Amino acid sequence: MALSAIACSTPSTPDRVHSTQAAADSADQVMFGLRTFLTTLGVKQADLTADSAFSYDNSGRTELRKVKLTFFSTAGVQQSVLTANEGTYMVRLNTMEARGNVVVVKADGSRLTTSVLRYDQAKNTVSTDQPYTYDSSDKHVQGNGFVSDPSFSNITTQRLHGTGGGFTLPGQ
Repeated sequence: MALSAIACSTPSTPDRVHSTQAAADSADQVMFGLRTFLTTLGVKQADLTADSAFSYDNSGRTELRKVKLTFFSTAGVQQSVLTANEGTYMVRLNTMEARGNVVVVKADGSRLTTSVLRYDQAKNTVSTDQPYTYDSSDKHVQGNGFVSDPSFSNITTQRLHGTGGGFTLPGQ
């Protein structure tokens, strides 16, 4: 009797096998080795791959595991590569949210890390409202949220702080 009381009071850890099986059981489609191109007017904007995907037709939602999203310019040049533990792709909205150890590496080796990153294909923007860190050869920047294009050449950030680099203010 005492053992059963102890067993009931022990906090349980998430059962990943059970949650994956539950997702697979309720999904309309289960895919392994998913690869799809995200295009606008026939021009490839991104290449989305995932180890596994669970598609739910009624909501237009696809849950992804081990995500990789490669961004391209309109000229077809690779801009950056995002990797994450998991994500959600909303087919009808053309948006994707990456979660868990999100890392974006630019072609020049610059690196952004955060816990959540959202991609809006229609606006061609990436954003987060979470803390992030950006490191390049001459900069170390931290902030709490930003909006940018996938090449990270036009960034609007919140509560920015960091070191390195420099810029000229208008009129100087």
